[in-house]
Amino acid sequence: MFVIGIKKSGEYYDSVTLMLASRDLLETEGVDDAAIVMGTEENLQLLKGSGLLTEEMSGAGDTDLLIAVKAADEKLARETAGRAEEILRESKRKRAEAGAHLPRSLEGAVKMMPDANLVVISVAGRWAGDVARDALKRGLHVMLFSDNVPIETEKELKELGREKGLLVMGPDCGTAIINGAPLCFANVVERGEIGIVAASGTGLQEVSSVIGNRGGGISQAIGTGGRDVKDSIGGIMFLEGIKALAADEKTRVIVLVSKPPDAGVIDKTAAAIKEIDKPVVAILIGGDPVVLKEAGAHPADDLEQAGLIAVALARGEDPDGFREELSRRAEEIRKTAKAEATKMKDGQVHLRGLFSGGTLCDETQLLCRETIGPVYSPAPIDPAYKLDDIWKSRENTVVDLGEDEFTVGRPHPMIDFSLRKKRIVEEAADPSVAVILLDVVLGYGSHPSPGEELAPAIAEARKRAAKEGRHLTVACSITGTALDPQDREKVNRELAEAGAVVMPTNAAASLLAVEIVKIRRGGE
Repeated sequence: MFVIGIKKSGEYYDSVTLMLASRDLLETEGVDDAAIVMGTEENLQLLKGSGLLTEEMSGAGDTDLLIAVKAADEKLARETAGRAEEILRESKRKRAEAGAHLPRSLEGAVKMMPDANLVVISVAGRWAGDVARDALKRGLHVMLFSDNVPIETEKELKELGREKGLLVMGPDCGTAIINGAPLCFANVVERGEIGIVAASGTGLQEVSSVIGNRGGGISQAIGTGGRDVKDSIGGIMFLEGIKALAADEKTRVIVLVSKPPDAGVIDKTAAAIKEIDKPVVAILIGGDPVVLKEAGAHPADDLEQAGLIAVALARGEDPDGFREELSRRAEEIRKTAKAEATKMKDGQVHLRGLFSGGTLCDETQLLCRETIGPVYSPAPIDPAYKLDDIWKSRENTVVDLGEDEFTVGRPHPMIDFSLRKKRIVEEAADPSVAVILLDVVLGYGSHPSPGEELAPAIAEARKRAAKEGRHLTVACSITGTALDPQDREKVNRELAEAGAVVMPTNAAASLLAVEIVKIRRGGE
């Protein structure tokens, strides 16, 4: 393999443009890897970890454009890098043609839409804080999609937002539903009486989809960014979001969702719950459910349960009424697991999870820990199980392919499935693997045809295993609603026709996967 690196000083492109250009390069036959990124310190470290950092990139800074290509030979690498420059020039030309219709600053956007009260910000992290600060001073709520914003800046912005009675969703906030409008990565759900505050993008998507699929609706869904529930921020916007929903006349039930929170934030959340006279459902992954229950909340064991409890409470029904239904489904899942496991060869005992949603990956880790024990991961819940090499699984492993280490120069795995398709086939080649677990996230911003994209890789993985006399189970969950643009039923059908066992939620798919592993290890 030959690696070429190019540095172009003073050329800035937004992350979406760079990700789409990178995707074009990665689809080139003979190209093993490629990245087009700005020269931030974070990106330099990620390029180094991916083996794409070259001497030509030395001294790169935030305003330098970096192009890296790893290809079969030097000629192909240089041609591909040259094509990257052509793609970017064409992008710039199209933007110039549309420039008369697009504001070039926040000030220009406000003049174009003087009645707007919320701004979505997606600029380089270095400048995102300044834009957000300007927006807050203008009295605008902020959804800060940008990442790489310093933690000190985040806290300052959220303190300013709290002072002005404005929401600061983010940094790195990818999902919200405000007044019925899905923002960034979000699913299409009806308006209703259930409000959500979530320090988790895919967690918000999973819960809102469960609610929508059960006939419930969303009043508001407020994302905060995952760092908000850490002690360094102190849950500022998580708590402000709770206050906002508590005061909202159209919200009858409040759902709280987060990735693993710090203990101090759990205590603050419990104190806030005690002040609310509306039913509160909570799934703080990794948090102590006893603290939440004592505060008066309805703690959920997983994201699906959180949605089901919320719908029941909104209808005035028994919040535990779903348990018999889930118990019957669990028995059916165990039967399916047994049928799958009995087809496998000796030595097939391991689970491999390849996720696009970080919270779904965390949820699976917790479910595994309670049943088959801790699993390896680049970001494990149990630090002792951190993968030494993120590109190489061992034993039971679950990976969030949306983490920064995997997305340098690549679109997010909800948009681009190229890396996941490659990993599916690679994991299937391991004779110890019994089941591969996948999440498929629908909605705005996600790939328009995920079933069509993933089905060939699933079929190929199962076919390769079959050639070696092995039966491979591929378990998939679908996060989304019938209203999403991808057509949920069509996606379901395409995955099933490729041989996948399709489950309605991540919790259900994870249960199937761990049951198969338990049986294969002799723990039926």
